[in-house]
Amino acid sequence: MIISAGYLWFGSLVSHEYVHIVHGGLVAVFLIVCGLIYKLSLKPVEQEIIPDGKVSVKNFFQMMCEALYGLISGPIPHNTEKYFPVLAAVFIYIFFSNLMGVIPGFLPPTENMATGLSVGLVVFFYYHYVGMRAQGVKNYWAHFLGPDIGNNIGMLLLRFGFIGPLIFIIEIISHSVRPISLSLRLFGNINGDHLVLGVFNGLVPLLVPIVFLAFGIFVSLVQAFVYTLLSSIYIGMAVEVHDDHH
Repeated sequence: MIISAGYLWFGSLVSHEYVHIVHGGLVAVFLIVCGLIYKLSLKPVEQEIIPDGKVSVKNFFQMMCEALYGLISGPIPHNTEKYFPVLAAVFIYIFFSNLMGVIPGFLPPTENMATGLSVGLVVFFYYHYVGMRAQGVKNYWAHFLGPDIGNNIGMLLLRFGFIGPLIFIIEIISHSVRPISLSLRLFGNINGDHLVLGVFNGLVPLLVPIVFLAFGIFVSLVQAFVYTLLSSIYIGMAVEVHDDHH
């Protein structure tokens, strides 16, 4: 997703294998600055009811978070606000990391699979943590043995004898693959979009790349939403039984 595929601002300062780390750090610094600007622009509650009359950092992030909250309230219908900060951080970081690829001389950190995998591991450990907090450690891991099939002796023997351990192994494998799946999907789409833009930029350097830049922004947004939606589904499944009891 770079206009000038052969030039990087930091290409001569760091080796190629560390370029994505530098760009990921730049995204983090940018978001910290935006967070400080947002905090300084906050007004008393009574005045916040009336929106600003112009486009601002605060309006942009409020609009983004409102849309995101509506998205994750489906997979997590109860206590959505408890899990929203982490999911919002995931979305915003992924989105702006993707967007960095449309700026000349910069690489999207998410073009490297390690970035998506790192965020995926955060989601992985987080949803297990909130799942155990919501259901209790014993009840949470008991679901990895399969659904509760009652107190029938024969069924209990199946669950804790042969079927249960088999299901447990399958569940562990399934959960372990989730961060890899998230990172592969993100890596493939961002890398593919970058490749397409680079090809058309080389063939037709005028006007045509603008269309693909717009498409790149759209892809960046969609991939951030998909990544966050899947993460919210994992969290919703982890706390589902707890929420159903309330």
